[in-house]
Amino acid sequence: MQLTVGKVAKLVDGTHQMDGSLVINSLSTLKDAQKDSLSFFINPKYEKALYESNAAAVLVSNNFKPRKALKNVIYVNDPYTSWAQILELFERETAQIKTGIEEPVSIDQTSHIGKDIYIGAFSYLSAGCRVADGVKIYPQVYIGENVSIGTDTVIFPGVKIYGNSVIGNHCTIHAGAVIGSEGFGFAPQNGGSLKRIPQIGNVVLGDHVSIGANTTIDRATVNSTRIEAGVKLDNLVHIGHNVVIGKDSAVAAQAGIAGSATIGENCLFGGQVGVVGHVDVANKTQISPKGGVMSSIQQEGRVLLGAPVMDFTHTKKVWVTWKKLPEMMKRLEELERKL
Repeated sequence: MQLTVGKVAKLVDGTHQMDGSLVINSLSTLKDAQKDSLSFFINPKYEKALYESNAAAVLVSNNFKPRKALKNVIYVNDPYTSWAQILELFERETAQIKTGIEEPVSIDQTSHIGKDIYIGAFSYLSAGCRVADGVKIYPQVYIGENVSIGTDTVIFPGVKIYGNSVIGNHCTIHAGAVIGSEGFGFAPQNGGSLKRIPQIGNVVLGDHVSIGANTTIDRATVNSTRIEAGVKLDNLVHIGHNVVIGKDSAVAAQAGIAGSATIGENCLFGGQVGVVGHVDVANKTQISPKGGVMSSIQQEGRVLLGAPVMDFTHTKKVWVTWKKLPEMMKRLEELERKL
């Protein structure tokens, strides 16, 4: 795919002072860029690479003040967002468009299949499924009874969607994800055994939800486990039964959220965050990697760290003190001997 610098600038509402007819043939990092590449710069740690880059053009923030003269920059409001726009354009132009129904597949006669869809080989659609227009189902996908899948959703190979799940419009579910598996519910008995509690609810995904590879979302005991519109779940995330995650929140890899926890809107959870069950987390909460949420968080917009989580600044002070404990202990012992 070819774009000119002028076309790129127009697409991202940017400004430039270089030759607008210069051709862009590829996208690349600053370090690996060639003379026909477009790249982007946002992190100050890569400023040296910016000055050394061979890129034909680089997306930079309007607020960036270079320490050296640069002739190959396109100024934009948000380089990361502009970079995403260009990546989307390249993706559309270079992607292989899949259409039609491959063989062999199994589609129950009671299922309803929309227009302009793709269903890959060895996929299985159970009774009562509703697949809207523009959906792409890659090979070896299992879809249980009465599942509803919204417009233009993409389901990659090996996904398993249990019965009665509801998948919104424009969702992406990556390979190996399991939606609607049984919630982890067992009642302790007097003799020490565990009695299974049937999980008869479902999972509901809102529009524009992204589910990472090998992520699992348990169905509710009753009612629904709900992942609201715009939520992004990374690979290897586990969501327990009856959890609610508010819109536009993001959860990084290997995080786990236990049953009946309610996560607010616009929350950001780092990798390996753990959340106990039956707690509420306020909107716009940020949890650093490996954070442990042991109780409800009521105040919006807090940045938390540690296990259990505490205020980010306070926790850093605690950790500084903790590192000094051996030295402090030694001094205390010396004082005790003198006394």
